[in-house]
Amino acid sequence: MLQDVTTFQPRLKVFNKKQAMAIHDAALKILATTGFRMEHDGVLEMLLDHGCTLDKDNRVIMPEALVDNAVMSAPKKFDIYDQTGNLAMPLEGENFFFGTGSDTIFTIDLETGERRRPVLADTGNFARLVDALPNMDFSMSMGNPEDVEIEEIYVRVFEEMVRNSNKPICFIADSGTDIRQIHDIACAVVGGEEILRKKPFLFNYSEAISPLLYPENVMEKLVFCAEKEIPICLPSGCNAGGGGPVTLAGAMAQGIAENLVGLVIHQLTNPGAPFLFAPNVSVLDMKHTVVSYGCTEWSLTQSAFADMRDELYQIPIWSFAGSTDSKVIDAQAGAEGMLSIITSLLSRCNVIHDVGYIESGHTSSLEMLTLSDELVAMAKFFAEGIPVNEQTLALDVIDRVANGPDNAIFLSDPHTFANFRTAHLMPELMNRSRFDSWEKDGKTDLFSRSNEKAKALLASHEVKKTPVAEEALAAL
Repeated sequence: MLQDVTTFQPRLKVFNKKQAMAIHDAALKILATTGFRMEHDGVLEMLLDHGCTLDKDNRVIMPEALVDNAVMSAPKKFDIYDQTGNLAMPLEGENFFFGTGSDTIFTIDLETGERRRPVLADTGNFARLVDALPNMDFSMSMGNPEDVEIEEIYVRVFEEMVRNSNKPICFIADSGTDIRQIHDIACAVVGGEEILRKKPFLFNYSEAISPLLYPENVMEKLVFCAEKEIPICLPSGCNAGGGGPVTLAGAMAQGIAENLVGLVIHQLTNPGAPFLFAPNVSVLDMKHTVVSYGCTEWSLTQSAFADMRDELYQIPIWSFAGSTDSKVIDAQAGAEGMLSIITSLLSRCNVIHDVGYIESGHTSSLEMLTLSDELVAMAKFFAEGIPVNEQTLALDVIDRVANGPDNAIFLSDPHTFANFRTAHLMPELMNRSRFDSWEKDGKTDLFSRSNEKAKALLASHEVKKTPVAEEALAAL
């Protein structure tokens, strides 16, 4: 009997080890010569106590040994669960998971198509749609609602995501105050802090300021997450030409340096606490002065960072996909969304966010999220490769049909019926019907089909909750 001889799944490589080391060495040199500014007194004292120094301009200089120790102590794998305690995101190796983004200032109304300010109910709709879509793994808020007081936004959107999804949540916080409130809510939802530590369903996204500035509130959140063992990523804002050098290699070196500072502080606070490596590097479009979410460069740099993970760090990596600079769901949106999805998946980035963004991250779209879910399904099918074994080679089927009646075809063979659902990808939104059928069904375009699917899922999907979670939400 022929054994399964599938030994290779398609994989994208951008950097070799020599290139990865060159970027890493440049990052270490930035920390040892240029240094960084630290605005949190307690963190600054901790860094100085562990071997960092201040230069004449009060910039922190970090020795290489601190970086080496932090990379060694950071976990190479950790797990994130759903709200009912089931393993949802085992972050290790080449595992990948997709989710939405946060903090948009506009959204597209599902009923009217209007571009408007988001409200709190929009966050609930995005979370519920993520819960319903099979290829989405975690939620983010997808908007800053205008019907909520600014000081309460991040707490209220977290509550809204908890109510409308059972899947993991990546949350934003502004400071040590609201992150503590969010932590209290999360503890109540699962039944206590110890349960949350063992099976976290949330992880935090925070950002320093490029170039190389670490505000007090950002450090408050980083230290809090380390102490409570809430997984966290601290992405660089190092967009080439804006927050960092215009050249990709220089921007990557700065982005790595900025992430290494966060990693060192995090691991000094609590060695072994879970940390996502997150050196995002997009570009500032020089013609329109926007940070591009559809550019080729971001896909290229995140694939290179995944290679650096493999060659040097082994720490799960944060990235992006499923976004576009287009203002509508059109050919540009599909092309840019698919470029980032297929490259992030083929380079095996681990936690992939911003699915459903349009207009360079300013606007969220339920239709773009729905479309991207199918694009992820297509990319996943491609990335699985082609299984080669006795069943898939189907030599007996070929012999049976070839030696059958003159009108015999594979379509009517039992092997086809038994295997077509797994042997082929069956898209829902991509229309393959004959012209007459498409015309009879209303000549719908891809946007219309995505809109209708989003509406249908929001109307029919039910979110599963535990009794403990139901009681906690009722108390809120």
